[in-house]
Order: sequence, then C-alpha cells, then structure tokens
Amino acid sequence: MKTLPKIALVTLLGITLAASAAALKTDPAKSTVSATFKQMNVPIDAKFKQFTVAIDYDAAKPDASKASVEINIASFDLGDPEYNKEVTKKEWFNAAQFPKASFVSSAIKSAGAGKLNVTGKLTIKGKTADVTFPLTVKAEGGKQIFEGALPIKRLAYNIGEGEWKDTSMVADDVIIKFHVTAQ
Repeated sequence: MKTLPKIALVTLLGITLAASAAALKTDPAKSTVSATFKQMNVPIDAKFKQFTVAIDYDAAKPDASKASVEINIASFDLGDPEYNKEVTKKEWFNAAQFPKASFVSSAIKSAGAGKLNVTGKLTIKGKTADVTFPLTVKAEGGKQIFEGALPIKRLAYNIGEGEWKDTSMVADDVIIKFHVTAQ
C-alpha cells in the first residue's frame, strides 16, 4: 500500500516532465541580435556582440515553450568606437545605470507550420512593455533556427533624450532582429 503513492508520484512527475518543453543549447557563434534604424533617413544596422538566449522548445508542443534574452547594452556595435561610446551615454542607452536589456516570453503560440507568435515583456533602459511578434522556426542539420523581427519605438524606452528626442535626425522606428541557432 505504501508503494502506490510513490508510483503515483513518479508517474505524475514523469507526465509533468514530458509535458514541458526541452531546453536547447544556443550556439552564440551562429546567433545574432541586431537593430536597424534610420539616421537622416539612411538605414543603419548595428549589432549587439554580447547576449544570452535561453529557449525551451518542443516542436510538438510549442505552447509549452519559453524563451528569454538578456543583452549587454555596452556591446552595441555601430562599427565605430566613437559612436559606440556615444550610444552608451545617458541620453541614449545609459549603459552605466541600465547595463542589460531583456525579453521574457509569457506565451508562445503556433501560427502554422514553422511559424510562432511570441508574447512577452521587453525591458530596455528601465522601461518594460508588453510586446508580440512573429517568429519562424526551422530544423536544419539537427539544429533549430529561430528568426524574427520586433519593431519598437525608441522613444517609448527613452532611447534618445534631450535634443535626441527629435526624430528628424534619428527615426523613432527601430527593428530588433534576431537569428538564433540552437540544439
């Protein structure tokens, strides 16, 4: 009689573990996080050199999936050391006070074959907002490739204060793009 509760507990634990998504190991060398914006109406692409991504994903049960991203703001690379130094200042990212930006999913839903809709909280420069964006996922060489783009308004996160609030020089629209390879 005493073994029945143990068996029930082990069975319940096994069902719970089977229902959860699988943690994937990301490949930082084959993954990117970047931002595209316009300065004086010219598109500028910049990338974040340091970030971590955690993905729990099961293609058979995408609703059980979870994802989080943490970005080192000081790693923002515009391709020029002087510009890189400028954007870490208080008027832009204020990397001294807000060294990390993050995204944490609250829901991942299937949107058809190889497509997901992701909802979660995006935090940049101490400001948090609910966001939703499409994501594609494909299997390639035993790995999962996740790609997406998240449009944001930089001023909603106080990126560009003072004279930099003027969007005639640097547009308000920014697209955060990511390509994550994991297995």
